[in-house]
Amino acid sequence: MTTPKLTTAEVTAANREAWNRSAQYHHGNAFWEETLAELVKGNYSSFDETLTDLLKRVDLREKSAVQVCCNNGKETISLKSFGTKHCLGIDQSEAFIEQARELNTIAKADCEFLAADVYQLPNELNEKFDIALITIGVLNWMPDLLTFFGKVSSLLKAGGSLVIYETHPFLEVFDPHGADPLNPTDSYFENSNYEGVEIIAYDGIVREGGSVSYWHTHKVSDIINGVIKSGLRIDEFTEYAHSNREVDYDVYENQKAQLPMCFTLTATKA
Repeated sequence: MTTPKLTTAEVTAANREAWNRSAQYHHGNAFWEETLAELVKGNYSSFDETLTDLLKRVDLREKSAVQVCCNNGKETISLKSFGTKHCLGIDQSEAFIEQARELNTIAKADCEFLAADVYQLPNELNEKFDIALITIGVLNWMPDLLTFFGKVSSLLKAGGSLVIYETHPFLEVFDPHGADPLNPTDSYFENSNYEGVEIIAYDGIVREGGSVSYWHTHKVSDIINGVIKSGLRIDEFTEYAHSNREVDYDVYENQKAQLPMCFTLTATKA
């Protein structure tokens, strides 16, 4: 349901609690065990072909990288396979940062992880990184995109690159669980906060014991303008027809009149 206007601090505090409560359902299951098996092989990467190709073109060799909102660190660890010299993963959930450190030890990846609110990052991180990475499912948790991108930009050195691989905002118009999934149910132009109380696990299982969390809709123009106003020059924006989110959205793939389902964006700090 749509909720009243909340402050950024109220939203981030609620979302942090919701993710901390949900973390246990991302640990010790089949997906976790599969990750462990792949990590011990070395040269681990969880990235799909789209992001892999993009990161190769950006060229991470001997560069410092930061992933903003890294969840349990699989993707931060994956950056090491591209030749980075230093990787930091940041997430506000202490429980997921604990998981990230566990995976990092198993992978012997030598990454660092920090539990911190992205809106309250320590100043000592300013201008420390060549690459900043944002991946699937981050932007919709952000109540204030302009400030968020400003914080991300502050992490980059002059000439540093932002890389985004995200789900397409147009998908928020549809409900994959509705009677007619292809019939729009929400306005693309209404930026809203949606309240949920379920455990956040993305495995299709409904569980009790969650706490209130807030999901936000944004337009493509909100994202692009947020990047530009944070002092970054957009180099490339590409939309794709494949899904990079939970399997519920596979229903929108391979349509005769195909929807945009995800995008990549790269930008450079002046």
